[in-house]
Amino acid sequence: MEPFLWLLFSAGGVLSALLIPAMLFLFGVAFPLGWVSPPGHAHLSAVLGHPVTRVVLLGLCVLALFHWAHRFRYALSDGLQLKHLDRAINLFCYGGALAGSAVAGYLLLAAW
Repeated sequence: MEPFLWLLFSAGGVLSALLIPAMLFLFGVAFPLGWVSPPGHAHLSAVLGHPVTRVVLLGLCVLALFHWAHRFRYALSDGLQLKHLDRAINLFCYGGALAGSAVAGYLLLAAW
């Protein structure tokens, strides 16, 4: 089970590091300041309505949540020396990642 969790941690870290800053730059800086012309509402709605886009966004959300869960688990367990609460920490971290993934899946895929 541990190698699978490390795989989710690595994939989430890489995708989060590559995609989220680019999206934040575009939608938080470049479009509002007029450096790049923003896409129209119809175009953005069409892109977000495409099933592949929704699956990619869901994958990004799921992997980012598991990246957080694994990092936070080790911060609590090893960093704060709370190894005696390992079962509760695992439940909180990975359960939170699963719950967040379910909410993201519902919001992204059920709104079709």
